[in-house]
Order: sequence, then structure tokens, then C-alpha cells
Amino acid sequence: MNELIILQASDKDLDVLKKIGRETFFETFADSNSPQDMQDYLDKNFSPGKIKEELGDPGSKFYIIWDGGYPAGYLKVNSGNFQTEVKRDDSLEIERIYVRSAYFGKKAGQQLYEKALEIAYDQKKAFIWLGVWEKNPRAIRFYEKNGFSAFDKHIFKMGSDEQTDIMMRKYLSYK
Repeated sequence: MNELIILQASDKDLDVLKKIGRETFFETFADSNSPQDMQDYLDKNFSPGKIKEELGDPGSKFYIIWDGGYPAGYLKVNSGNFQTEVKRDDSLEIERIYVRSAYFGKKAGQQLYEKALEIAYDQKKAFIWLGVWEKNPRAIRFYEKNGFSAFDKHIFKMGSDEQTDIMMRKYLSYK
């Protein structure tokens, strides 16, 4: 394994983002959802058009973590009105930290989280927040280990299935 390097994504990375998004979302959630709901979600949310639209949002940024020439995962953060829920100027949302399973335990997710934290500090945010599925204990433990705590819940619709996401945040301190 090479040293992992994080670079901001651009339009030229559209196919990489689509592939990683589809692959990691499927690996994580396919066993808990119907095949039709899964396919519909992947087709809608990881289409080239949808990813291109998200890349063009001025309040959203994507960062890919590279292992040499191989993409190990990516981060998507949102600020201002581009956040999915909180939409406060003093907060930053981590919408996605998607890491390929081959990189579990190799600190790729931690490095992407630290990139999000760096962005939040650079932008002088008061807190960083995210939503995580209540049935994803691995992710919940990861965020708790990094100082996040639950502050609310919201419903995530997967087809007709209503699932509960735990909303978690971490307040930032400045010295």
C-alpha cells in the first residue's frame, strides 16, 4: 500500500465518484434493503448526472483518497444552504465518508474525517455534523470515537421503507 493522499475532486473524477459511491453504498446497505429499492436508489443518487450536479454545487466539495493511482474512497462535505438539514452558516455537514472495504482498518476513513475537520476549522465553523443509519454500528462507533454525540434523529427513505438516521455532531474548540 502506498501513502494515501487526499485530493479535491473535479468533473474529471465523475466516474470515480460514481463507482465508489455505488460500490460502497451497495456493500454497506444491500443486505438490509430490497433489491429493487437498492437498485432504484443507486440509479437515482449515483447517476453521472446527479454526481455532476453535486460537483457543481458551490457549497459542496468532494475529496478522493488515493492509494497511488487507485481511489480508496471519498468524502463529501456541505456548507451553508447546501447542507441536507441543519443549514446553518456556522456548521459543516459530512454527507459521505465512503471507503472501499479493502481499506477498512487502514485509516482511510480516519484521514477523510480529518480532512473534513480541517475544512471545518479553516472555515471557522462552530460544529460539524452528520447523519448515520441507526443499524450501522461500525460507523456509529467510528464517529463516537472521534468525539461526536447524538443530538436528533431523522427519517431516511429507501424506497417505501422508512429508516432512522441518528444525527450526530461535534462542537469545535478554537485556541
